[in-house]
Amino acid sequence: MLAGLLAGSASAQEFVRGDCLNVVQPTRGLRFENDDHARWYKRFWTGNCQDLNLCFPGSPNWNDIVSKLLVKGGPAEKPALLPKACRLGQLIGMEWARDRRIKRISTQDLKRFSNILDDAGDPLKGVEAVEVKARALLAKPQG
Repeated sequence: MLAGLLAGSASAQEFVRGDCLNVVQPTRGLRFENDDHARWYKRFWTGNCQDLNLCFPGSPNWNDIVSKLLVKGGPAEKPALLPKACRLGQLIGMEWARDRRIKRISTQDLKRFSNILDDAGDPLKGVEAVEVKARALLAKPQG
């Protein structure tokens, strides 16, 4: 079932924003632990709760966050900001989408990250600050 989910999502319609695809690994190439991990990862990027229990659809989702960052940074920052924001989304999303009993990045962490990004005067510095915090969480033991 997982192979079907990934094949359908990745080949028929990749849900990661198109301008991120040249800097992140395609969804079909990622290793998910189970079907729910893949579905929650899709939720992280799109806000789509299809086939998920206890899920709230919509924003925030990473595709929207990247758009807001790019508007805030303007055309001059886009070449540096876009790849960092996209890679950060994959880093955070893959961990946040895991089973709640073992993931090291929680929904509460996502809220903190969002606040950092919103409060940063410079979106590139905000992305870099969130990356430092996310990597620190990922360095902790699982569970």
